[in-house]
Amino acid sequence: MNFSTLVPDAKPAADTAKPTDASLPALLLQRAASHGDRAIMRKKHRGIWKQITWAELATHARHVGMALATLGIVPGDRVAVLAETSPDWTYADLGILGARGVSVGIYPTSSPEQVAHILRDSGAAVLFVENEEQLDKALEARASCPALRRIVVFDMTGLRDLDDPTCESLAAFLARGAAHDAADPAAWEAGIAAIAGDDLALLVYTAGTAGPPLGAMLTHESIVAQAANGAALFGQREGDERLAALPMAHVAERVLGLYQSLAAGTITNYAEAADTVLENLREVQPTVQIGVPRFWERFHARIGLAIADATWLQRLAYRWAMGLGQLRAEARLAGRPVSPLVAAGFRIGEWLVLRSIRRQIGIDRLRFGIVGAAPTSADLIRWYLALGVDLLEAYAVTECAGLAAATPPGHIRLGAVGKPVPYGEMAATQADEIVIRGVHVFQGYWQQQAATERALRDNWLHTGDIGVIDDGYLRLTGRMSELIVVPGGASIAPSAIETALKVSPYIAEAMVIGAERHFLTCLVLVDPETIEKWAQDHAVPFTSFASLAQTDAVRALIEAEVARVNARFADGGAIRSFRLIDRRLEPDDPELTPTMKLRRRYVQEKYASLIETMYSQS
Repeated sequence: MNFSTLVPDAKPAADTAKPTDASLPALLLQRAASHGDRAIMRKKHRGIWKQITWAELATHARHVGMALATLGIVPGDRVAVLAETSPDWTYADLGILGARGVSVGIYPTSSPEQVAHILRDSGAAVLFVENEEQLDKALEARASCPALRRIVVFDMTGLRDLDDPTCESLAAFLARGAAHDAADPAAWEAGIAAIAGDDLALLVYTAGTAGPPLGAMLTHESIVAQAANGAALFGQREGDERLAALPMAHVAERVLGLYQSLAAGTITNYAEAADTVLENLREVQPTVQIGVPRFWERFHARIGLAIADATWLQRLAYRWAMGLGQLRAEARLAGRPVSPLVAAGFRIGEWLVLRSIRRQIGIDRLRFGIVGAAPTSADLIRWYLALGVDLLEAYAVTECAGLAAATPPGHIRLGAVGKPVPYGEMAATQADEIVIRGVHVFQGYWQQQAATERALRDNWLHTGDIGVIDDGYLRLTGRMSELIVVPGGASIAPSAIETALKVSPYIAEAMVIGAERHFLTCLVLVDPETIEKWAQDHAVPFTSFASLAQTDAVRALIEAEVARVNARFADGGAIRSFRLIDRRLEPDDPELTPTMKLRRRYVQEKYASLIETMYSQS
């Protein structure tokens, strides 16, 4: 294979972290012995954050694994988890791995049909569910999942009268595991010692933005390499704290969040619920934090709204402090020393204004934030730098067990997603497709030989992403499958335009359309919180979200945002027409992936008639 750019073979360098053990369960055993009484997780209970120690985590995982053994789970059997991110999810996951099973995550927003698809596709024998709501999905799916023989429920609230021989509570399950462990106390350690690096550990199902989800097969070796080395790359360490807010079924939260924190000794604080993330973030004030772009965009939008409502003196102070922050940020981005005058002014602005803003968001202690899983605007990175926070881009790929490239702390380069990780190789083909190989690359897609052969060719993972490697940094420009050829022959990556649109506090998501068309159009999903606040401030009457999205005032507002972006993409990338999706989308709506991205194929099919109006009337 010929490459236009190649990062030379980068076998683990001397300063690259080595995994402590061959598997995460082995790491857990070691840490429980050496750090048993130290906190590694926290969960809020009755308004108070309660710690969970290494010893407690190890015991819960052990009892889960031993209980699985009583059900006849043998190495290679698949066991699934359908729940919100919580300590129970972690106990189940590590217990499955320690039992030498294969852990399969299912997003809690999945429909019963989606749950049934993953259970059937994986052949899961046991399913852990969170509560009555998730149990209902499992029971609906069970009839079409012949391999499923046991369902374990974390929270039995509302299920006192449950009478189903295949269902049991987590409490009863753990008790059975504890009894089996007491009868055969050497079995757990012996099983963990038998785990090989190339044993299958996880099936991580893709989000399905362009088709049915596929199960990416990740080994123990790949996830341990990512966990240990990822922590070293970012400088994450023992004593750091983070908030777990993304779904555990997503590779970013599972590997770059939980597993990396276990390797580093970072304390994981679990958000109470999706609607308490902002409140919990303010309480925890993490030192390291990972999030998708929408997570970080929400804070930018909220501060923008708060400043709009502030007094003239507060607005003046904000502009002054952020102006100094921008001068400091530009010097850092250019690799120049920050002048003493700017540095002194920034410290004063930080003390008077910026620290208060960071505390209000919940990031005042943050050494760095990590953003990945979707394109991120350079303007957003620049805003956080001005605020005094380093937001580090990462190129996360499910098929690489997480990190493929990462921004080194203190070395942000706008427009780049970081440097290829030093424990693998990365190249760009003649067609500018990014390809990767190394210990972190997956084994293929579960029971999908054709898809595996398309992804893994000549020992390289073909990502489908287009980019260039410039001075050691990776710059992504789009997806090969999404490129739009505009009149004149130029190829446009819609993600670049969409990312620029989403910098607006009023736009939550955008989808550019134009394949096999004469010009570009766009579907826009407005942010309900900010758009409703804007309407109230500008006396725009509305009775519902749909009626608000249909007003001339809101259309004019979004038209101005589109015009702002069009000025940047005038050379063949201008949007000629747009339409608003006039309904409030929730995380479990089929239009959205679990990480709140629009499912391109589904949206194009569902809103086909709305899309046609942009072409028939133009």
